Amino acid sequence: MRVGILTAGGDCPGLNAVIRAAARRLMTHGHQPIGLRRGYRGLAEHDWVELDQRSVSGILHLGGTIIGTSNYNPFREEQGVEKVLSQQTQDPLDAVIAIGGEHTMMITRRVQEELGIPVVGVPKTIDNDVTHTDYTFGFDTAVQIATDAIDRLHTTAQSHDRVMILEVMGRNTGWIAVYAGIAGGADAILIPELELTVEEIAAAIARRHERGKDFSIIVVAEGAQLAFEAGDRQLVRASEEVDQYGYPRLGGIGAALAIELEQRTGYETRVTSLGHVQRGGTPTATDRLLATRYGAHAADLVMAGETGRMVALKGAEMTSVELSEVEGIKTIDLRYLELAKTFFG
Repeated sequence: MRVGILTAGGDCPGLNAVIRAAARRLMTHGHQPIGLRRGYRGLAEHDWVELDQRSVSGILHLGGTIIGTSNYNPFREEQGVEKVLSQQTQDPLDAVIAIGGEHTMMITRRVQEELGIPVVGVPKTIDNDVTHTDYTFGFDTAVQIATDAIDRLHTTAQSHDRVMILEVMGRNTGWIAVYAGIAGGADAILIPELELTVEEIAAAIARRHERGKDFSIIVVAEGAQLAFEAGDRQLVRASEEVDQYGYPRLGGIGAALAIELEQRTGYETRVTSLGHVQRGGTPTATDRLLATRYGAHAADLVMAGETGRMVALKGAEMTSVELSEVEGIKTIDLRYLELAKTFFG
């Protein structure tokens, strides 16, 4: 078989490990892996490269993706579907392994259901919000980066008696914020799933100072709302623009919160926004192993003819689910936040 492999959506630590594992597994069994450049654009425009032992050697530890990525959606692009069908007629692939987040999984399902191309999905996102899988690769790396940042902020906060706010990624969910906040010993965590008002945070900071703690660390997910006891709510946006899926471009809640807290507490408050630093660089050992398991299992599904599915981690077992079941987002288990609250204030 000739099997296309693509990476779509935002980059993520561990993508190359998935590519390597899937390609090596396919080659071991006599099949030809094909790298589709820049996501589904490569499939539509026949922008391919044959993957061999040499091309996937030495990439396990690399961040990013050697075949590039994009948000190209053949169902939204002019003549996108026609281009995909044309290339399949002229130079067909036997199957495609698509690595991406929830939007990529939706596209991948339609590619099989509507275009008749056998596909297997591999869930990818640092936000860990893809449904029907316990963990996505890239999440552990993002949490480690955020935790390292909190550790470094602690020393500066303590030295200068400051309130330090760390803004992390998390449009719809607070997985990174909660995990990093617990691991780093944060004194408050704001996430999209649960409201925490400015007044509540200010009161917690005041209680800490009364106990002799002259600094505080607050972690906030970019998608959390700035909320007030009076009932006002604000989703802070980096700009008025929206992305191709209609989502607002978020960013800046850390700075907005800092202004409010400094006014209410009188304590100097500084902000650090990690942004895309969380998505780049070398994946952790945990993510390398998880990505390798995902890639190998995706290849196994293709070779077994079990397409139309997404690879999934359930407990310690690597399994799969129907792509038709993968919809919506997976929110944080609020019991983690209850654990974190033990150490607040």
